[in-house]
Amino acid sequence: MDLEAIPSGVMVKEVLLKLDTETLCSVACVSRALRFSVSQALPLLSSLHLSAFSPDAQTLAHILCRCSGLKSLTLNCLRLDDSSLGGFLGPQLQELNFLSCTLLSYQLLASIGKSCPNLRVLMLELVEQESAEVFKSNLARMLSGCLYLESLCLKIRGTDVDASAFQSVQFFLPKTLRILTLHPVLEQDGIQLISKLQVDRTFSETADFCITFSPITAGFPLQCLSLVLDIISDELFILITRSLPLLIELDLEDRPHKEPLLHRDLTNNGLQSLGSCHRLTSLSLIRSRRNHQVSFKRINDMGMFLLSEGCKGLESVRLCGFSRVSDAGFASILHSCQRLKKFEVRNALFLSDLAFHNLAGVPCSLVEVRLFSCSLITSETVKKLACCRSLEVLDLCGCKSIADSCLSSISCLHRLTSVNLSGADVTNYGLSVLGQGSPPITHLCLRGCKRVTDEGLSLLLHGGGTMSKSLSALDLGHMPGISDKAILTISKAGIGITELCIRYCFNVTDSSVEALAMKRRFRDGGKLLRRLDLFNCTGLSVESMRSLRKPSFPGLHWLGIGHTRLTSKGNAVLTEICKLRRWLTLCLDGCEMGCHDGWQFHRPDYR
Repeated sequence: MDLEAIPSGVMVKEVLLKLDTETLCSVACVSRALRFSVSQALPLLSSLHLSAFSPDAQTLAHILCRCSGLKSLTLNCLRLDDSSLGGFLGPQLQELNFLSCTLLSYQLLASIGKSCPNLRVLMLELVEQESAEVFKSNLARMLSGCLYLESLCLKIRGTDVDASAFQSVQFFLPKTLRILTLHPVLEQDGIQLISKLQVDRTFSETADFCITFSPITAGFPLQCLSLVLDIISDELFILITRSLPLLIELDLEDRPHKEPLLHRDLTNNGLQSLGSCHRLTSLSLIRSRRNHQVSFKRINDMGMFLLSEGCKGLESVRLCGFSRVSDAGFASILHSCQRLKKFEVRNALFLSDLAFHNLAGVPCSLVEVRLFSCSLITSETVKKLACCRSLEVLDLCGCKSIADSCLSSISCLHRLTSVNLSGADVTNYGLSVLGQGSPPITHLCLRGCKRVTDEGLSLLLHGGGTMSKSLSALDLGHMPGISDKAILTISKAGIGITELCIRYCFNVTDSSVEALAMKRRFRDGGKLLRRLDLFNCTGLSVESMRSLRKPSFPGLHWLGIGHTRLTSKGNAVLTEICKLRRWLTLCLDGCEMGCHDGWQFHRPDYR
């Protein structure tokens, strides 16, 4: 049927309003009739999600001036400053999510408070630029103007962030708040915050989540709390569990600069207090090694036993830094929490295959399993997990004893969409097994699999299974066996791949870039490459720069070219490319895909 024959009103309501922004732009290019229909659809959009790429001010203005009915706006602000956003803030907005705000000043907070009094949801990722006092002043002005906030997420990134920035924030928080995320916070400021947020326990027993809380409610109806602290202590932890009995989700991370003292650390007693949070379904406890090589040394298997017995309703558990917990402790969570869907453990020195030994004997509802850098985990664990037929995500990053023998078990998981085998001891034979399987895997990470070569990629994509059609994101970083031959295979057979990482692949040359540049949309149902990571591909020459010019790489949103010869011609050439490709973000700083980990350090002259 000819799309242009469909009445414009039907086309707008039944088709166009259900498409994402990028697809709408593509449809508008097909014909004048469809362009007219798209122009009618844009003012009717209630939400706009632009986080997949970093628009500049001109592109953003071109889009938003046509979307007059927006109530929800999500933006990647990597290339935007205050002047880019001021004209679009208004009382009609109920949700704002501003990501990677490298150039935005703290004045934006006050502007939001003044212009958006009806906000219900606000999320800001800011970079430290001015003093903490300037931040506090603008934060107070914002919160004084946004009296109906139900969800507030504020994250400040930088090399030396002043963690006192959120000091006294509790005096300005609206009592409608249900979800609160603050990064970073000092422990003592956290204690004062929780003391102010506490809910009357008698009221909490009769609270009905279906009823909207009013500003006169006893205490704050907080259901989700996420804090990044300097230290997680028993004092803070127990205060949280006693003061916030309505909690459904609790996410705490600390980044100590030295070994915590006994009276300022989390112990088994702290974990036991979680039993009073009867509604808790999601728990994340992380001790980061970013500032010092530390772990939760005062928590052992007994602490895990107390946790699993007191919180049997948990559906999601993330644990990092529990160096004294063994298989028995982790297994108690797997067996006691029978509604568990997400299970993540990082840097567990004593977690081995034994923790998963009797998994087949209990009801298994696991959807995500992530085991990071657990050196004792082997292929036997994967074979045991094969009984979890609902498994969708399997992340074994850094588990170096994972080998080919378990890949046939992975191939039997028919709901599996994401697999991370980074650093595993798999070979070309293992990839041939995966290539013959039927799971609809969309994301596959083989980073650091040094025994995989070009042949393995050919077997993976030509194996006759679903992989060649389902795969959309592929990570081949740090693989010395990957060369132009593998990339040519990907450009021809990986028809669905939109994200490709080949950082530190020293045998990749200009031929690979040329092959990827010509990857066309709609050829055999193929999709355009959206993100490409070439960081430290030293085999590339300056001649590869010509492949970045139009019409090559149509649709490319993000390109990492740091530590390559592609940067040797200077910023002028890079700036020219960015001007011609307004939807493209060039990263020269070595960030991982999409700059989610290093946007705060970007230099503004060529972003």
